[in-house]
Amino acid sequence: DKVLEVVSQRLQTSIREYDILARFGGDEFTVILKNVSNPEHLEKIANKIIKVIEEPVHILSHSLHITTSIGIAIYPEHTTRKENLLKYADAAMYKAKEKGRNNYQIYSVDMTVNAFKRVTMENSLRIAIKEKQFIVYYQPQIDARSERLIGMEALVRWNHPNSGIVSPAEFISLAEELGLIVDIDNLVLQMAMKEFLTWKESGLNPGKLSLNLSMKQLNTDNYVKNLLAYIKMIDFRPEWLELEVTETQIMKNPEMSIEKLLKLHKHGISISIDDFGTGYSSLAYLKKLPLSKLKIDKSFIDDIPGDEDDAAITKAIISLAKNLNLDLIAEGVETQEQANFLLKHECYAIQGYYYSKPLSGDEMREFLQGAVTP
Repeated sequence: DKVLEVVSQRLQTSIREYDILARFGGDEFTVILKNVSNPEHLEKIANKIIKVIEEPVHILSHSLHITTSIGIAIYPEHTTRKENLLKYADAAMYKAKEKGRNNYQIYSVDMTVNAFKRVTMENSLRIAIKEKQFIVYYQPQIDARSERLIGMEALVRWNHPNSGIVSPAEFISLAEELGLIVDIDNLVLQMAMKEFLTWKESGLNPGKLSLNLSMKQLNTDNYVKNLLAYIKMIDFRPEWLELEVTETQIMKNPEMSIEKLLKLHKHGISISIDDFGTGYSSLAYLKKLPLSKLKIDKSFIDDIPGDEDDAAITKAIISLAKNLNLDLIAEGVETQEQANFLLKHECYAIQGYYYSKPLSGDEMREFLQGAVTP
């Protein structure tokens, strides 16, 4: 509330006396600038607002740093209808957020198209969750020394009734933004654990099941309690489960992450850091986390062994994992040269197209039965 008061005061000083400022709800403000003949003037005001809000906000003993995203629509150039003027400014604001925030964007027609796609996608996602349109694919994880399966990562796919299989790249970021990722993650967890259990009961050896865990999911009330209750209910053993969290998400609230992940770890669930090396982990926090494994990101694997920088980073991560007594796996391995490099430097667990693409449940069963060989 104090921040909103400060921001409103700063906005008021950034515009003319006869311009209109309103708080539109939440953390959104709307400014109506009258009698502006030159669009460059709009850009000057937008830049002025960005700079004035960037100044630290001092509340009690805290110094807070705020950024802003601005969308601009112009009458009558873009529309003569007042409701569309607000709608188009809103679409431009979302574009500013997509561009990395702390910038402004002026409306263009393609923004309306994208905004429509966004609304359509959001509605479709809500229906998909309600109707459980998601399916689970599995990518094998292999010990490259023996070419033996040691586990698998569960990956979500959206089985859209009209479009068919939709890649997570097309909907996960929106689901995270809308908070729908929690429901999707829960569905995937339940489906994957049940299917994994049927393989175990059939005498197959699927190794360990890895599931992606979003921080939004971890932050929900009673997440740990509910997960442990579900594990007990279906008679799933905690040591069969590994939860993958990204280091970037962990560092947003490391103390809370450590507390909740410790609870999971104490019950026998393994914790691994996904996309390791791409975020900004503090080694001080890294040693406090109850980690079992580091996962080397695909971006470092893509150009090894040819790229000296990527090769050096990969070797450094391998060395770090050894010194911290952590297991290690490399993802995105696609070539013999990449596999050989990793083997040479003692990273033995491999995941990627070199051994197998992500497989449907039926294909994974065949893989386990030996019908599909690496």
